[in-house]
Amino acid sequence: MRQPLVAKEPRREKRSEPIQSPEPDVLQKEPVRSQPVSPPDDRQARITDRAYELYAERGHRQGYALDDWLEAEREIVGLECKA
Repeated sequence: MRQPLVAKEPRREKRSEPIQSPEPDVLQKEPVRSQPVSPPDDRQARITDRAYELYAERGHRQGYALDDWLEAEREIVGLECKA
C-alpha cells in the first residue's frame, strides 16, 4: 500500500557564506616599531681599549680591573669634557 502524499518542507538553498566562529574577532595588533639601532658606543670602546692598556702597563696583574676601568673612564670622559 502506498503512503499518502504529505507536503514536504521546501529545501533550503545552500549558502556559500563563511561560517562565523563563536569567538569574538581578535583585534589586529599594530607592528612594533623600534628605534633604529645605533652603532656601538664609541666612548665605551675607547674606555675598554684604555683599560686594557692600563692592565698591560701594570704587567697583566690580576685584581685591578675596576681600578683600570675607572681610570680609563676618567681619562676618556675628561678628554671629552675639555674638548
